[in-house]
Amino acid sequence: MKSASAVNWFEIPVADLNRAVTFYETILGSRMRREVFGGMDTALFPYDNAGSGVGGALMQDPKNTPRAEGTLIYLNCEGHLEEVIDRVAPAGGAVVLPKTDIGAPGFISIIQDTEGNRVGLHSCTAR
Repeated sequence: MKSASAVNWFEIPVADLNRAVTFYETILGSRMRREVFGGMDTALFPYDNAGSGVGGALMQDPKNTPRAEGTLIYLNCEGHLEEVIDRVAPAGGAVVLPKTDIGAPGFISIIQDTEGNRVGLHSCTAR
């Protein structure tokens, strides 16, 4: 089966869903949709539900623990990277890697969220 992307879904584990939702809504400037999935509280990042976009959620699941080690996902901050980075510390997170030029692919930053997860931020443009 051929796919347009190697990734189609991701989940970020959280210990406190309310705290995590507040953090991500604050830094990204967009609302998350809360749902119960498989008996677990979740909050979905905005995504194209028609199958052409990558989706993801915050998951409060006692079997998955937030952590700074492990898989690193990058959230799309296209055209707003500096604004998002500027909101991280006031929202309770930390900037682990400041905005970094990675050449043709653009710019990245790595943050630590309120739950202790490392998460990447990416933008093709410098802003």
